[in-house]
Amino acid sequence: MSATTSGTSITVPMIRAAKGGTPIVCLTAYTAPVAALLDPVADMILVGDSVGMVLYGMDSTLGVTLDMMIAHGRAVTRRARRACVVIDMPFGTYEASPAQAFANAARLLAETGCAAVKLEGGAVMAETVGFLVRRGVPVLGHVGLMPQSVNATGGYAVRGRDPAEAAAILADARAIAEAGAFALVIEGTVEPLAREITAAVPVPTIGIGASPHCDGQILVTEDMVGLFSDFTPRFVRRYAEMGKALGKAAEAYAADVRAREFPEPRHCFGVTKEPEP
Repeated sequence: MSATTSGTSITVPMIRAAKGGTPIVCLTAYTAPVAALLDPVADMILVGDSVGMVLYGMDSTLGVTLDMMIAHGRAVTRRARRACVVIDMPFGTYEASPAQAFANAARLLAETGCAAVKLEGGAVMAETVGFLVRRGVPVLGHVGLMPQSVNATGGYAVRGRDPAEAAAILADARAIAEAGAFALVIEGTVEPLAREITAAVPVPTIGIGASPHCDGQILVTEDMVGLFSDFTPRFVRRYAEMGKALGKAAEAYAADVRAREFPEPRHCFGVTKEPEP
């Protein structure tokens, strides 16, 4: 499956049908300009609650609100024409009950025009996933390391090293797939477990810090291009160093402004001759 060779928009059924085929290409976007750049090459664009950390400087994703996700989701869907756009449901907007989850998921779909929502959780969320899917809300699941549970789990350590934990994560993945999720994100798990999950579930798996054997891969775009921070997680390959390039561009701009070398007459309006120094 490839957005670059598809003549139409990538849909949820197309993502589901990509199981075992050409790996699914996924990246995050929170703004219209980035969405427009990713749209020609990405099969799926995730408006992740990672926006809280990447754009707002939060220490975790827990402070992200539904209104924030709607605002950023609208920006992305305005410019994404081909990729399947999925929006994260933030912490506290779906855990209380299936009815709460449906009300908030319905808002996300109706007010942004996205194709699906993503929520974290395993077997405990299976009832909610089924409730949403039966009411026409496509759901992307998320198992393994779950950033919204960071306080309960004590941090961002890789999951699945312990056999009991690995068995629980596998059971979670099966439960969410059986509940009707069209695909699953597997985050921060040991590679053999992610490979086992991929073989065990009938829907595509999207890995991040997981396994090359997953049916697709996702990265935070700002991590991929070196814009987020100086720290590079082990699972990230940097394809550009745009942060360094931006810093150098800002230094050059500052030097030109202080030396009165910018703006030049060609950058001004109503200038008929060179201004006097």
